[in-house]
Amino acid sequence: MTIRPNRVTPFLWFDGAAEAAARYYVSVFKKGSKITSASPMSVTFELEGQPFIALNGGPMFKFTEAFSLYVDCKDQKEVDYFWAALGKGGTPGRCGWLKDQWGLSWQVIPRALGECLNGPDRAGSQRAMEAMLGMNKLDVKKLQDAYRGGAAKAGRAAKPRRTGR
Repeated sequence: MTIRPNRVTPFLWFDGAAEAAARYYVSVFKKGSKITSASPMSVTFELEGQPFIALNGGPMFKFTEAFSLYVDCKDQKEVDYFWAALGKGGTPGRCGWLKDQWGLSWQVIPRALGECLNGPDRAGSQRAMEAMLGMNKLDVKKLQDAYRGGAAKAGRAAKPRRTGR
């Protein structure tokens, strides 16, 4: 069975590893994810309902950071899970980006980042941005602490505030 592509469907070029990559991605994104067809030349699959087509196109073209897949994470637990799973055999990058073992770029981003960067406190948003720029895997607590004024340097954990006794 083949999937009928959406009007816009990511079409990924692999050097002979399309099916292995698709099977791995389906194992990572379990919910609503499946291989829908596979042949020696191409694989169609879905990740949480989003269709993809993967081609065994050969070594002529490589993935670059100019194209990435964005993973919306509700909390730190999801960030940790997807960072570890997608980064296995790959290369960590800055600011929540990584390359998987096939060279495909992913952004593993907690919702808290958007809340901090788009919050009403402009100075807090700037502090959160500076904190993010100092991170590889994003840390929700550090981003939120920076937004609230607790982290003076990018990526550094905030010092606990003393309470008066």
